[in-house]
Amino acid sequence: MRHLHGLKKLNRTSSHRISMFRNLANSLIKYESITTTLPKAKALRKVIEPLITISKVSTVSNKRLVFSRLRDRFSVQKLFDTIGPRHVNRPGGYTRILKKGYRSGDCAPLAFMQILSEEKASKDPNETKSTK
Repeated sequence: MRHLHGLKKLNRTSSHRISMFRNLANSLIKYESITTTLPKAKALRKVIEPLITISKVSTVSNKRLVFSRLRDRFSVQKLFDTIGPRHVNRPGGYTRILKKGYRSGDCAPLAFMQILSEEKASKDPNETKSTK
């Protein structure tokens, strides 16, 4: 039985998988949107979302923890300076995956993955809508 086994191997060794997710996460942080295959994007979501959650609170220990996983100073700096503070009020769901079609060579399903740019709109019960 495969209870509590939430890891997709993607037909790679563990070292290859770790370095692939590290490269994809660094690219996603650098450009804030990437195009990759759908299974890789879904697996990357489990890697990048905890890093964004950690980057909401800027402490030295959090920066060291994120650096140990990303191994890129620019990505850590951008994560803690721009991306983390942008999502402080958001409880989760920092990325969006959109299906893009199929790759022409091998017909692999492609996905467009992006980090959301704005905060989630908070619904204030005291706020009234103005209509004209």
